[in-house]
Amino acid sequence: MKNDSIITALTGTGLAIRGDEIDTDRIIPARFLRCVTFDGLGEQAFRDERFDGDDKPKAHPMNDPRFAKATVLAVNKNFGCGSSREHAPQAIARWGIKTIIGESYADIFAGNCASIGVPAVTARHEDVKALQDLIEADPAAAITVDLEAMRVTAGALSFPVAMPDSHRKKFLSGTWDTMAGLLANAEAARETGARIPYLALAAGSRP
Repeated sequence: MKNDSIITALTGTGLAIRGDEIDTDRIIPARFLRCVTFDGLGEQAFRDERFDGDDKPKAHPMNDPRFAKATVLAVNKNFGCGSSREHAPQAIARWGIKTIIGESYADIFAGNCASIGVPAVTARHEDVKALQDLIEADPAAAITVDLEAMRVTAGALSFPVAMPDSHRKKFLSGTWDTMAGLLANAEAARETGARIPYLALAAGSRP
């Protein structure tokens, strides 16, 4: 049976957000963490940097119509630092981003990205800068992140990238999606539960 969770390569147009140490509070302000689900968080990504106090748009790449359909995000050093809130990668993904290329990330942020199927790869400063320059000069340029070759290509650019091997293996095998794995093995999980005395007892006591 085909595993739709396998991710070997992703291609799309890019969005460049420049700056080091962009923390999770800038990515998704704390007042939006009260949501019960992650629905609608994409609209609030970088909210305070995209809109002023009167809710009027500021100059920001996410407000630029040239990048409205971007799926590849290019960032700089220590992206996603600060609070470990999982809402940050959720907001970025729900805005439309499917993969991130950066100089470095906070470990928990990168792990949270991996758990929702958003590969976050790292590259050298000069390669990221060249990619950001290309994105801003040619918003329609196709960018491919190849997780098998561990390489990014975009126009004349081609450079190596890296990511933790544990994350890469999960993408290539499709095991990053733990919920899909549980659903695919629901019957086995029920059979196992029936053999555990306290779970069987709890199930038998239900009305």
